[in-house]
Amino acid sequence: MEIGIVFFRLPLLTARIMWILIGYILVFVVSMAALVKASDWFVSGAEVVGRSAGISPFVIGVTLVAFGTSLPELAASIAAVFSGSSEIVIGNVVGSNITNILLVLGLSAVIGKEIIMDKSTTDSKVLMLLASAFLLYFTLQDGRLDLFETLLFLAGMVLFLVSSIRGKSSRTSDNAKASMRSYLMMIGGAVIVYAGAHFTIMSLEYISEYMGVSNELIALTGVALGTSLPEVVVSVTAVQKGKSDIAIGNVLGSNIFNTFIVMGIPGLISYFQNLGTDESLLTIPDSLIQLSLPFMVAVTILFCFMFVESKINRSEGWMLILLYVFFVYMIFQY
Repeated sequence: MEIGIVFFRLPLLTARIMWILIGYILVFVVSMAALVKASDWFVSGAEVVGRSAGISPFVIGVTLVAFGTSLPELAASIAAVFSGSSEIVIGNVVGSNITNILLVLGLSAVIGKEIIMDKSTTDSKVLMLLASAFLLYFTLQDGRLDLFETLLFLAGMVLFLVSSIRGKSSRTSDNAKASMRSYLMMIGGAVIVYAGAHFTIMSLEYISEYMGVSNELIALTGVALGTSLPEVVVSVTAVQKGKSDIAIGNVLGSNIFNTFIVMGIPGLISYFQNLGTDESLLTIPDSLIQLSLPFMVAVTILFCFMFVESKINRSEGWMLILLYVFFVYMIFQY
């Protein structure tokens, strides 16, 4: 009799769990949408503030806009550390960097037909991008992240900001003035980004647990793709308007921000959370070190070769998109 009751209730229990899962998926989608919209508000406000301060379009793209479009990655990573799922941090960073180069630049080249790269403004930034990728690769080879390595990432961020502002800051012909609305958009966008990140990570943990998929895998794909949507919108729009310098600057800056600040700040938070312990500040999955991290370095080098040619045409854009599809397939097969 008891066995019959158990089998009778099993379908109901399964249906209930499915509805809960659907609910968390909806929370995930809404939270990601809030992240994208709020970061768009931040970018819009930051762009006006930057132009009113006389900052050149490339510097706006590589600093203010890049930071704004990287806010989802940063907020999601901080929320992951506080929730005890720090493996999401490195998965988010590596996945977003790969997505930015392959998918964002690929779509921009396909939709805009061609991306022209100005070497006079991007030369030093490409070198810093390459340096940041190799720094991330070598610091994680032992499967640990310590305080010294965390401070290296933060120092790299400071160096990047200083060199960008000093090297390319110039008065522009745009006489835009920053209003109170612009500042409110920046502040409000940042607040909503953090709230959206909290619910994104909360829903992600339940979804991954129920589906039997690791947080790392979802971070490399779902979270990385979702948090890269601002880069997609900004870069594609910029290319369509003939502003390739903002599109390239956005991708360059976003990847450098992801490596330096999205690794550095969560690592520092984890350090103060675990004072007196000898544990790695962030969880570094072995599979990521063996597959995704080398792939990120490889696509970064590929981008540098494209930079030498000074342009990315439509056929090369399709090649980048196909490489992204191959990457997603590869990590699910690994």
